[in-house]
Amino acid sequence: MNAYVSVIGMDKKGIIKAVATVLSDLGANILDINQTIVKGCFTMVMFVDLTDLTTDLAGLKLALSVPSTELDVKIKVQHEAIFSAMHTI
Repeated sequence: MNAYVSVIGMDKKGIIKAVATVLSDLGANILDINQTIVKGCFTMVMFVDLTDLTTDLAGLKLALSVPSTELDVKIKVQHEAIFSAMHTI
């Protein structure tokens, strides 16, 4: 199972590290990553493989709520099928 993890907020040190650490600690593998900063606004999308995830999707979302709160960024996790369906016209 694959998913997209998106992060949006004001740029600050440690965002990528914090999100990547949670993913790694829970067994997720980052397959692709794209990030940009526009006028101080940080945006990142990660495509992750959840095959070896040691928790369920709800547990992953809960774990990512920690860096979300600490760094004051919004983090969303969407299953690949849902993400793809939302972006199909």
